Amino acid sequence: MAHIIVVGNEKGGAGKSTVSMHIATALSRLGHKTSVLDLDLRQKTLGRYLENRRAFCAKAGLDLPTPDYHELPQIDKDTLKPGENIYDHRLSAAVATLEPDNDFILIDCPGSHTRLSQVAHSLADTLVTPLNDSFIDFDLLAHIDSEGDKIKGPSVYSEMVWAARQLRAQAGLKPIDWVVMRNRLGAQRMVNKEKMERAVSNLSARIGFRVAPGFNERVIFRELFPRGLTLLDLKDVGVQKLNISNIAARQELREMMKSLRLPNVSVDF
Repeated sequence: MAHIIVVGNEKGGAGKSTVSMHIATALSRLGHKTSVLDLDLRQKTLGRYLENRRAFCAKAGLDLPTPDYHELPQIDKDTLKPGENIYDHRLSAAVATLEPDNDFILIDCPGSHTRLSQVAHSLADTLVTPLNDSFIDFDLLAHIDSEGDKIKGPSVYSEMVWAARQLRAQAGLKPIDWVVMRNRLGAQRMVNKEKMERAVSNLSARIGFRVAPGFNERVIFRELFPRGLTLLDLKDVGVQKLNISNIAARQELREMMKSLRLPNVSVDF
């Protein structure tokens, strides 16, 4: 059965869709059959990213490795029993259809709390939470004192993950491997950055997640989206010599993929 990767964080702007696109495309490039679902039914950033990729490849005559994108199926409301939620059925139907024929299913969640996102978290074998290097974002994981040193307790998103873990335990499923990814890091070594590093490390031991490296803040990511490209596609589209920033970004992607510890994945790009 497919290994399910959920990319989730209830706050927008953490780079979820960029991370999702790079993970899914990297898996496709490594030869793994990969499908993606975008649960942001309004904006569909990941869906648009893949649509841009298909359009660019068609125009350029390229055949780049690409994950399969799927819409959630429609469900007849008349088939629901009293108290059943249609979104539960739409997501479970999509996953049930994709599981037998894929190595990985990646689910990109919206930057808000929704029923779909809540259900998706309970399906996660691996949960990836990109986190901006800011105590505003950290507040979704835990409440902290005014000095940024003492953790007062878990916050709303951590509590949702805890509930998802409980549901999986009750169903006899293996525990979620939760990976918090410090993303969109600045290049400078600042006091706030060091406090964030300590806070995330301390919290990981308390509520049970692993800390992984994400991407630094780079202009290249804004340039890739309109063509649906990733860092791994640059040479295929004619970039003869990567600049230092692009080389560093590819190394960040390599370290990211290694840190996820996905089953049967050997990172060799």
